[in-house]
Amino acid sequence: MITYDEVIASLKKKSRRKHLLFGNGFSMAYDQNIFSYNALSKFIENTDDPLIKQLFEKLNTKNFEVIMQQLDNFCEIADIFSDDKALITKIKGASERLKDSLINAVKELHPEHVFKVPEEKSQSCMRFLQEYLDKGGFVFSTNYDLLPYWVLMRNQAKNAIDGFGRDLETDIDTDNYVPPEDLEYSELRWGKYKETQTVFYLHGTLPIFDTGISIVKVEYNTEHYLLENVKERIDNKEYPIFVTAGNGKEKLTHIMHNKYLSFCYERLCKIEGSLITFGFNFGEYDTHIIDAINQAAKMGKKTPDKLWSVYIGVFSDDDLNHILEIEKSFKCKVVPYNARTANIWNG
Repeated sequence: MITYDEVIASLKKKSRRKHLLFGNGFSMAYDQNIFSYNALSKFIENTDDPLIKQLFEKLNTKNFEVIMQQLDNFCEIADIFSDDKALITKIKGASERLKDSLINAVKELHPEHVFKVPEEKSQSCMRFLQEYLDKGGFVFSTNYDLLPYWVLMRNQAKNAIDGFGRDLETDIDTDNYVPPEDLEYSELRWGKYKETQTVFYLHGTLPIFDTGISIVKVEYNTEHYLLENVKERIDNKEYPIFVTAGNGKEKLTHIMHNKYLSFCYERLCKIEGSLITFGFNFGEYDTHIIDAINQAAKMGKKTPDKLWSVYIGVFSDDDLNHILEIEKSFKCKVVPYNARTANIWNG
């Protein structure tokens, strides 16, 4: 197989625009001991709480956001129509246990905060991402952990635009001058910079919340680390956007019902040039990603403004055999490369 550097050199020679799609292997490459599995999905499978297990089974979903919202709604309705205080207490207890379990599962898999990611690893990863961002490419992630957010924030990459910005909330009129230091701005809301967006979280990510009115991004402040602010949002009945539904059809349904997720997915459907993947295995539940790639490839039609090829990083012979088995599912050229040669965190 060709190396990662050979992929980059080949596309440079062709003057072809390139984009990056990474999955859980991106985080595993940082530390496979703490990112070796998907904590949120595994929590559903391994929880020893029978009540929470019943909730997921009865509501027939693996979507944490839906479960938590339904519990909150049911609790409010029961409070109005029922005198059974024990029932209401039971519902509230289940809701709190689910929220606590979600946060605990995430905390177990994350470095404590951004400064626990060594500086040399952070800078190495940023150089890897800049190969795309500084040359007109897009970066797509299916992860909902905090690693990419930490790296981009720590390095303040000017071309890493996630679509979020602040709106001026101070009323300005011509009769009264307001000094710049007295102007008030909103929290980080998505939409203001979406037309120049270059970083896309296809399955959501923990710091991005749907308030019901706006899509907002949680950030650090002088009082709390990011995870603490995420927990505070959840305690206030706001929930992070992330797609944990089972098969590709269920995932796509979730995506299409959220304006942020659908925007990111549609951007993937329209990329041109070549796509390089890392740590994304195109498993049985990723058919919606293959569908997006095929839309970008204009379903194999001969037209210049389309996705021409996808370079898929593989780590083992089993990975390679899997890609060769599903190669015909793609409507563009498929080229496997040796993912072990892409030194993301140690370059």
